[in-house]
Amino acid sequence: MSAFLEALRRRASEGLIPVIPDFKMISPSEGPLFVGRDPVAATKDMVRAGAPVLSVVTEETHFGGSLELLRELAAAAGVPVLRKDFIQNTEDIRETAACGASAVLLICAAMEADTLRACYAEALKLGLEPLVEAHTAEELRFASGLGCPLLGINNRDILALERDGGTVGLTAELAALKPPGAFLVSESGLQTPDDVRRAIRSGADGALVGTAIWRAEDPFAFYRALSGAEVGP
Repeated sequence: MSAFLEALRRRASEGLIPVIPDFKMISPSEGPLFVGRDPVAATKDMVRAGAPVLSVVTEETHFGGSLELLRELAAAAGVPVLRKDFIQNTEDIRETAACGASAVLLICAAMEADTLRACYAEALKLGLEPLVEAHTAEELRFASGLGCPLLGINNRDILALERDGGTVGLTAELAALKPPGAFLVSESGLQTPDDVRRAIRSGADGALVGTAIWRAEDPFAFYRALSGAEVGP
C-alpha cells in the first residue's frame, strides 16, 4: 500500500471521512481562489486542520497551477501529495515523481487506453500511487480492470473543465461498480458536509473537495466540518 492510500485508510480508521483538499489556484467556473492567500502557508494550516493528504492541480492555463507549485507544496506539506493534471505520457509521470508527489491522477477521459496503461505501469515502477479517474460506467469498469486500488469518480465532466454542473448524484449512480477492496474517491461538485455524507453513504470511501473549501469564510474550519461529518446509518 502506498503512503497516499495508507494515509486515507488510516483517516477512515479514526472514524473520520478521508477528505482530500484540492489546491487549485483558479476554478474555471468561479475564478481565482487564492488571491491574497499564500499556498504554502495554507498547506501547513490545512495539515494542522487534519488533512491526511493533499491534492495539487498543476495545469496552468485554466487552473493556474504549475510544477513549481507542486514542488513547493510537496516540500511543505509533510503528508503525501497527489498531482492533478491532464497527464499525457510517461514523461509526465517521471516529472511528477521528480517534483516530490506521492500519487498521480490518471484521467480515463483524457487519454487513450493504451497510454493510460503505460502511464499506470510507469507510476507503479516509480513508486507513485495512480488514482484512476472515471466519469462513466464504462470508464469505471476499465479502471477497475487495471486492478487499481485507488479509484475516483469525477461528478463533473473534466473535459468541459467542470462547468457542467455535475453533482454527487453521479457517485451515487456509479459507486455500486466499485470492485471489492478498492478505495473510491468522489471528486468535484461536493459543496457541503451533506454532499460528503451522501457520497459516503452511496459507497464512496473518501471525497476530494476544492472550490467549496477555498470559498468558505474559514477554509480550515470548513475542512474539519467536511471530514468530521457524521455519516450515520
